[in-house]
Amino acid sequence: MRRLRMTLGYRGARYAGWAVQPGSATVQATLESALASALGHPARVVAAGRTDAGVHAEAQVVSFDTPSSIPPAGLERVLPHHLPDDVWVTDVTEATASFDARRSARRRWYRYAIWRDADVSPLWRGRALVTPEIIDVAAMRAGVQHLLGTHDFGALATRPSTPVRTTRTVFAADWLDVNHALLIFEICADAFLKQMVRAIVGTLLWVGTGRWSPSDFAAALATKDRRATGPNAPAHGLTLHHVDY
Repeated sequence: MRRLRMTLGYRGARYAGWAVQPGSATVQATLESALASALGHPARVVAAGRTDAGVHAEAQVVSFDTPSSIPPAGLERVLPHHLPDDVWVTDVTEATASFDARRSARRRWYRYAIWRDADVSPLWRGRALVTPEIIDVAAMRAGVQHLLGTHDFGALATRPSTPVRTTRTVFAADWLDVNHALLIFEICADAFLKQMVRAIVGTLLWVGTGRWSPSDFAAALATKDRRATGPNAPAHGLTLHHVDY
């Protein structure tokens, strides 16, 4: 039995998220079906991050076991024939038996795109939140400083059905003012809570549009109560950008 590591990208628009859900199209189910066809046996994959419905990925990482002798390069060539156009493989390599795409990951990077112009570039259509509002980027960058470090992020997590630990470490976060239209929020953490990045963006947009000050944002974080912060930004602007090991 061999363990393989795969990097893939996908557009999440037509999927109900990463994880398998009965009766729904998901990225995991789509990939596992393609792997079964390419390898000749069922394969269960483990992912670095379980993205939500509508969320995209540029470099999701998965691991899986196979008794097949197909070389990584051969699987890279064969697998695209079994995948739809909105899921693609960029790399397949041999991995050690101890490698686990989720547990071995040290940092995960997400990006959220905002388009500030009515004329949306085809490259970003369906991948960015389009807004006509004037956004104070400097105010949002001041708010971002309160995210850095190890904190209880309970105020930014959609509550799951069972309690989870809400402490996470954010290593980096910033707003990238790419051009007159494109604004990107980039954040890196050891792990993320359910819909955490979308909650951060939605709440920081309250700061950027003048509803809150950066200190209001900090005070809301300190409550550890999701009801104290802003709405989730729409899923289609969010992309899992890459994973560090």
